[in-house]
Amino acid sequence: MSSAFLQVSAKRQRELVANYNTVLEQVQSLAKKHSNVPVRLVAVSKLKPSGDIMALYNAGVRHFGENYVQELIGKSKELPKDIKWHFIGGMQSGKAKDLAKGVESLFAVETIDALKKCKQLDNTRSRLDGAPIEVYLQINTSEEDQKSGYSLSNLTELYETIDYILSDECKKLKLGGLMTIGSFAESHTDGEENEDFSKLVNLKKIVDEKYKLNLQLSMGMSSDFEQAIKQGSTSVRVGTSIFGARPPRI
Repeated sequence: MSSAFLQVSAKRQRELVANYNTVLEQVQSLAKKHSNVPVRLVAVSKLKPSGDIMALYNAGVRHFGENYVQELIGKSKELPKDIKWHFIGGMQSGKAKDLAKGVESLFAVETIDALKKCKQLDNTRSRLDGAPIEVYLQINTSEEDQKSGYSLSNLTELYETIDYILSDECKKLKLGGLMTIGSFAESHTDGEENEDFSKLVNLKKIVDEKYKLNLQLSMGMSSDFEQAIKQGSTSVRVGTSIFGARPPRI
């Protein structure tokens, strides 16, 4: 890949860095008030060119999030190897193998919603003897049919997945925490609390006590990351506020 392909105009560079720093300052300020640990900002770069990512990389940013497996695989091959990629999109079972094999610097998969996918990710990474992957278990706290995630009404498979990750059988996965995407209604309300986030906070308490853990919480995007941090999120995924509106996916 030519270096020219990875360059953006000076104006675009300034715009991206300014946007990122504005969001980062908000995140850090909120974390100082509401959290006893730093809050990680993941820059969601889906459908944005590699040049945009490189512009932020040159400013010191390392955590980037992608929603589509093939797009992430392609970008990971043309961009620096020390980028910490987060997969934050829906993942079909067959794509777990592609992710584990195709993204050497895959840092985290935040959308594990089935034990089968967890095993496929670990088995493929183990065969390749690749670096460990941090995983977040996605919970469908809003109970919307169109959303993926473990159900709050039956936690059996969630516990089975945690048991597997913590077992000696699982070689290449580390349990990072729990993740959710709030409903549109809850994420655009002026209420004191986002009920979908509250449900994840409560589940964390249950899981932490059951397994003697201290899990992280990944919740909050451009429209609701401020509220998410206030309620305990330790990782937020922000795209539009940094990169601007995305083009339609072709």
